[in-house]
Amino acid sequence: MKKTFLLVILTIFSLNILAEERSERLRDNLFNNPKYVTIVAHRGDWRNHPENSIPAFQSCIDMGIDMIEIDLQRTKDGQLILMHDRTVDRCTNGKGKIADMTYEEIQKLLLRPQHSASVTRNHIPTLEEVLVLCKGKILINIDKGYDYFQQVYELMEKTGTTSQVIIKSSNSLEKVKNENGTVLDKVIYMPIVNLNDKNAENSIDDFITIHPVAIECCISKYNDKVERLLQKIRDAGIKIWINSIWASLCDGHDDDRAVELGEPDESWGWILDRGGTVIQTDRPYDLLQYLKNNKRHKLK
Repeated sequence: MKKTFLLVILTIFSLNILAEERSERLRDNLFNNPKYVTIVAHRGDWRNHPENSIPAFQSCIDMGIDMIEIDLQRTKDGQLILMHDRTVDRCTNGKGKIADMTYEEIQKLLLRPQHSASVTRNHIPTLEEVLVLCKGKILINIDKGYDYFQQVYELMEKTGTTSQVIIKSSNSLEKVKNENGTVLDKVIYMPIVNLNDKNAENSIDDFITIHPVAIECCISKYNDKVERLLQKIRDAGIKIWINSIWASLCDGHDDDRAVELGEPDESWGWILDRGGTVIQTDRPYDLLQYLKNNKRHKLK
C-alpha cells in the first residue's frame, strides 16, 4: 500500500516537472529560436468547444499547441472573466452587459458552442482559473485585456505565471509607458501595428527601442511598404506575428484558404515566406500538422 502511494506521488511530481519544463521550453523557443514557429490558438480550440472556455484551452494543451489567445471583461464587482464580447448574449444562455452583472450572476450562465442555439455544461471561467490551468503547460496571450493591465499583473504574480503571459495592445509606446511604466519591464508586452497605417513606421521605430519579443503585424494589403517594414522588424531581431484567422488581417492568406480551399502553401506558407514565426490561427490542429510536415515545429 505504501509503495503504491509513493508511486502515485512520484508520478504526479514527475508530471508537474514535465509541465514546467514544457512551459520554459516554449518560452525559450519564442525568445531564442528564430526558426521555430509558435502556434497561437485564437480563443482556444473553439471549433470543438465553446470559445474562451476551460475545455477549449485544455484541448490546446493536449494537442501540443504553444499558446492560447484569450479575451477579458470585468464584472460589476471587479472580477476578471473570459469573454470576447461586452455582453453575454452571443456566447451564453443569458443576456446583458457584463459590466452590469455581478460575478455570482455570471456564474449562473452556461456557455454555448459556436454558432449553436444549444448550451453546454461549461461556465464562464475567471482569468485566475485559466492561469492556474495553464501554469507550466502553455503560453497565454491576452488580447482584450490591456485596460485591466495592473489587475492582470497582480493575478499573474499571484499564480506564478508572469513569465508565460503576453499582454498586447495597439497603443503608442508613450501611452503604454505612461500608464504602466512601473511593471512594463516585468511582463512580456507586445505591440500591435497595422502595417498599412500611415504611421506604422513611426510606431515600429518607437517599439524597436524596447525590443519586444514580437510585433503583431496586421496586413490588409501586401505591398512594397509592408515588405520593407517586415524586413525592418526582422533586422531588429524581433519576431513577426501574423494572424491567419481572417482574410482582412493577412491579405487573403487565411486559415479558410488553407483548409477549405486546400491551399496551405498559399496561406501559412505565404506567412512563413514573409518571415512570420508566430501565427495566430482558428485551425490549430491543421496548422500544427502543416508545420510538423515542414519541420518548423520542433522544440529545442
